[in-house]
Amino acid sequence: MRVLFLNPYHGGSHAAVAEGYAARSEHQVELLTMPTAGGWRWRMRGAAVALARMAREQRPKPDCILTTDMLDVAAFRALYGDPSVPVAIYFHENQLTYPLPAGRSRDLSFAWANYTSALVADAVFFNSDFHRRTFLDALPGLLGRYHDYRELETIDVIAAKSSVLPPGVDLKRHDGEELEFDVRTPTLLWNSRWDYDKQPETFFAALETLEARGVTFRLIVAGEHVDPNAAEFVAARERWSQHIIHWGYAADPVRYSRLLWQADIVVSTAIQEFFGIGVIEALYAGCIPVLPRRLTYPELLPTAYHADCLYAADADLADRLHHVISRRDELRRRDWRAIAEPYDWSLIAPRYDEALNRLLTSR
Repeated sequence: MRVLFLNPYHGGSHAAVAEGYAARSEHQVELLTMPTAGGWRWRMRGAAVALARMAREQRPKPDCILTTDMLDVAAFRALYGDPSVPVAIYFHENQLTYPLPAGRSRDLSFAWANYTSALVADAVFFNSDFHRRTFLDALPGLLGRYHDYRELETIDVIAAKSSVLPPGVDLKRHDGEELEFDVRTPTLLWNSRWDYDKQPETFFAALETLEARGVTFRLIVAGEHVDPNAAEFVAARERWSQHIIHWGYAADPVRYSRLLWQADIVVSTAIQEFFGIGVIEALYAGCIPVLPRRLTYPELLPTAYHADCLYAADADLADRLHHVISRRDELRRRDWRAIAEPYDWSLIAPRYDEALNRLLTSR
């Protein structure tokens, strides 16, 4: 079939998923994208007008349309004007439950756009079951804010057409960059985005505790940063300079792959993670995960690994890291790669194709 993939915020994981699927689908997938420079707020407010115009100009018209949570689908469908073309929405994140920085209040207009988009879409895809559950669980609080016409029964309508499609990851691109395992000093990897919702300060506080205990380690900080010159970023780099193998976003794919293979332990302290592509990439390279017992992480790892790899509270991170470092040789022998391999595009793209096949058949 001919699939039109609308991506109003074409950057980061949004771009990676759109381009990855378009390159590997058995369908003919055409991308209509908008750059991130306009900011996500403007994209959620205004992208529907521009993308509806561009979609109307497509010849021949698509068999179905796939878009993301950055599009106001209700506005788009009204402006597009062709109800015969089914529309599916893919939720990378949502504005009902995304944690806010200190001092900022939630703009419910964006949360409402996510709700109405899910309501009018013919199919709703989430990148994890954790995301699906938290979104549906948050809807009664959104609708219940109002004194009448709450339409709470629409939540069941959305749930009935919701399913989970994890993002595909180009894992095979990391092959061929394997490095010999260093039996000496353990290497910790931070490959999360440098922002408030990933809590880098919690990670560095745990490093302080490890150093105070006399634990030796090396450090790879390869996450994307919002402002590399931010005072706390500069201070952390200076503080840990004697431990650093690499610091800063690794834009070169080959360099990033080598860093993954060079690391022993991948660490997250996130308070927002709806899937966890960076963790999956590190697992593929054999890293031992140390992750919070929250968000999507418990469902990423087999239950048998939870005791070793998940920590209950931020204050427990140093203890969990110390535990994993002390058992590094033993834990490295586990087949971490096997956890990641099911998310390679070679296995995920057919799942997307089949989901869109079902969408078209149901119509």
